[in-house]
Amino acid sequence: MAENKTVVVLYGKLSENPKPDELDVLEEISIVKKGLISLAYEPIELEFDLNLEKVKDKLNEIHPYFVFNLVEMIENRGELHYIAPALLEYLNIPYSGASSEYLVLTTNKALAKQILKTHDINTAEWFSLNEIDRLDVNKKYILKPLKEDGSLGIDEDSVFNKVDERIIEKIKNLNPSNFFIEEFIEGREFNISLLGGKDFPEVLPLAEIKFNNYPVEKPKIMGYTAKWDEHSFEYKNTNRTFDIDKIYMGFEEDLKNLCIKCWNAFNSKGYIRIDIRVSANNIPFIIEINGNPCISSSGGFYAAAKKAGYSFKAVLERIIADAFKR
Repeated sequence: MAENKTVVVLYGKLSENPKPDELDVLEEISIVKKGLISLAYEPIELEFDLNLEKVKDKLNEIHPYFVFNLVEMIENRGELHYIAPALLEYLNIPYSGASSEYLVLTTNKALAKQILKTHDINTAEWFSLNEIDRLDVNKKYILKPLKEDGSLGIDEDSVFNKVDERIIEKIKNLNPSNFFIEEFIEGREFNISLLGGKDFPEVLPLAEIKFNNYPVEKPKIMGYTAKWDEHSFEYKNTNRTFDIDKIYMGFEEDLKNLCIKCWNAFNSKGYIRIDIRVSANNIPFIIEINGNPCISSSGGFYAAAKKAGYSFKAVLERIIADAFKR
């Protein structure tokens, strides 16, 4: 029997009127397929939705060697993306990237923070919507969706303090199951990518997010507008740099070690991105851990891999090797 070279490129079915954060997967599909072909695989695209019986039947029909999982949303809801690897685990099909358990733990931001604390990893303080009275009047906070990625629902209007009646009144009308409050850390922001492989995870070159020409009163955050609205002030004045100041070289090593600690705490696989805020007195706070981050050519993971000297083909080889370590 000939060796099975078929690879399913699995992705979430797009909504009828997809926004930029949804459409990004189309470029990911294209670049992954090209990379797989360069590795002598035969990629087949397959949509994933909540008709699990249909998806299961199609996977059984194709009988792939493995699945490259690009499912980021299901029914336009990021909190459901764990269902894709869960189905693949049930079918005993090897797949790229994060496990279903990993996605459940990290997608729920409050749950991820609890796990970080049990591993003595520093993270910004957080509160449920029912704990407004616990907020410190001298600190700033940010209102965030509990289970969404891609900065969905986050912009400068989400930053507030305890005496901001506008946002406090808004919070009272929100579902506590869908949002939470996090202390807003003033300072520098880093997006750090990690790549797995057959032997060990590697921290790719550190990327710092620079907020250029921001007025003093304007919150410096990578919100939805900064990531996806190409015509906005935020998008045009927020950029990624790998040129970290030389005076921070020792601190850079500390951040790398912190990222490895996060990788191990969640039993990570494949490739991840960790968002970190560093306070004015150089204390790092883990803000978010993202499994299967965007790998389009405009994304932070791709840029970090390129900065490290990796071709996309080499990145795919590492991700695939990690897929078969389960």
